[in-house]
Amino acid sequence: MCIRDRLETTDILVVSGAFFFAAFVKGITGLGFSTTALPFLVYAIGLKEALPLLIVPSIVSNLVVMRDAGHFQQTLIQFRRLYAAAPVGIFIGLAVLMWLDPTISSAVLGLVLIIYCVVSIIQPTFRLPTHLARQLEIPVGVTTGLVNGITGSQVIPVLPYLLSLPLTRDVFVQAVNICFTVSSIAFAIGLAWVGLLTIDTTQISFIGLVAMLVGLKLGTPIRYKLSHNSFRKAVLGLLLLLGAGLVLRPLL
Repeated sequence: MCIRDRLETTDILVVSGAFFFAAFVKGITGLGFSTTALPFLVYAIGLKEALPLLIVPSIVSNLVVMRDAGHFQQTLIQFRRLYAAAPVGIFIGLAVLMWLDPTISSAVLGLVLIIYCVVSIIQPTFRLPTHLARQLEIPVGVTTGLVNGITGSQVIPVLPYLLSLPLTRDVFVQAVNICFTVSSIAFAIGLAWVGLLTIDTTQISFIGLVAMLVGLKLGTPIRYKLSHNSFRKAVLGLLLLLGAGLVLRPLL
């Protein structure tokens, strides 16, 4: 049975719900759509089946947030080497993904989720010296792409790297989302290359766009009106549990 048939019968509500919740979180925090949606999709349909469904809503949600954040040209120039390096890691990571056992790749995703949650909760205050940050830009880009290619998550290690730089909130959000967008486009090319991105999966991805846009529309105003610290910690706690479940699942 193809993925389209499966989603039309039992999983379409899970996919739409995951897209809505992930977009709602992204509207508030400015990041984390794929990382938030992925564990729900993996539990429902599996990692390889979930990855192509994220392409369209990921890119659209990124573009909406990038429009609101501003500072696009400045940020693109500042981190151009990082953005250019990420696709290299993505293609290597996808090759590894096709070779890995699905339970192992899901466990790797779980580990990435745990690291992401810990980093986000702690929010390290260390600052990288300018010369070291420059030297790390390409390795961070390649490694982020590698993790993206294997797991679908786009936040490690680019998130802690950008957190260690003296960026304003809007520039940080813009920098992260440009990386996500570049990675998503390269990821789509790679998924098509290995046969995971098809016309059917693209159509399903467009169907999920409605749920994503509603979630983003509801979440974005909260970012500017309310302190979202408690909400953020609750979401991170949920992702931490889901990540632990993915890590432990091969052992159960």
